[in-house]
Amino acid sequence: MKMGLFATILAAMLVAGSAQASSSTSLPSPLFGRWSVDTSRMDMPPEARPKSVILGFNDAGNGKVGMVVDIAFADGKKVHTVGTNPTDGTSVPVVGSPEADAAAMEHPQPNVLVVGLSMGGVPASTRVYAVAPDGKTMTEVVSFYANDGKPAMRMHYFTRLSSP
Repeated sequence: MKMGLFATILAAMLVAGSAQASSSTSLPSPLFGRWSVDTSRMDMPPEARPKSVILGFNDAGNGKVGMVVDIAFADGKKVHTVGTNPTDGTSVPVVGSPEADAAAMEHPQPNVLVVGLSMGGVPASTRVYAVAPDGKTMTEVVSFYANDGKPAMRMHYFTRLSSP
């Protein structure tokens, strides 16, 4: 009797869990859209801060996320990087980025994206993007190794932009 009740409860939990998982994966991710970094909050001297950083995320289909990065640096140089990554942790080439030539992504929750970057076969950084519950703001935690070889982190703050 106790074993039957345990099996019934376990089955109900599994069904509820799979229903919740399938419903959350069918909802569009709050990450999708365009985001602007608040350069005034960047941890660097104002004259060194980029003029703008715009990120865009989109559903590229088949479990892939498209990402566009547009940076206007303080010296006027502009960088445009575009990529489409599977969200299963598989590494793919990155073209046009001064920070990476390969990336891997995981999308563990609708509001979270984890991106691992490397350059020349050497780890460059890991970035965790998390959208706030209101869907209007997003943070990026960047984990990397400083020039002295010690781990370091920085945080960037984004605001959602209206669609173009």
